Amino acid sequence: MLNRQTRLYQTSLNWLITIGSVGFCALLSFIHLPNLPLLVPDWFLIWVVAWSVKRSWSQGVLAGIALGWIQDGLVSAHPSHAVSLAFVGGLTGLMQKQRFVSEDFISVALITFAMAILQQTVIALQMTLGSGFPLKEIWQHYQQVALSSAIMSSLWAPLLYAPLNRWWTGLREQE
Repeated sequence: MLNRQTRLYQTSLNWLITIGSVGFCALLSFIHLPNLPLLVPDWFLIWVVAWSVKRSWSQGVLAGIALGWIQDGLVSAHPSHAVSLAFVGGLTGLMQKQRFVSEDFISVALITFAMAILQQTVIALQMTLGSGFPLKEIWQHYQQVALSSAIMSSLWAPLLYAPLNRWWTGLREQE
């Protein structure tokens, strides 16, 4: 009986921490430095990478879609962030599955850098296909946003990854 209650407590606490960390990322996404709109990390991208690094590609895709929908609700639904974050989650999950990367802070930062470029590419492609903006304008803006997002997100990734990874690893070890 005690073991069952302990498990229920741990499961509830895990859900609380996981959902709380997503809420924390949502709050952080509203913080912008004055006159420096490009120097903002993509917190949802960082969370999807942190989640997907130790999970299957399908779990990464589902996390990407869920967080993408949340980000679409907070910012704008066009272009959809769910598509790009689903790619990020799936690809990160495949990287883990194939054992291409070891799971330390540097590799998570490098994965985040690459995934930010991928995410911004998918968003730029969506904008190209679905808007009346000139193609040259979209791709010039894409280059600035992709590089700054990749740099800032990769620098901040270990800060979010470290506590979440420690928590999730501790839960796995207890099971």
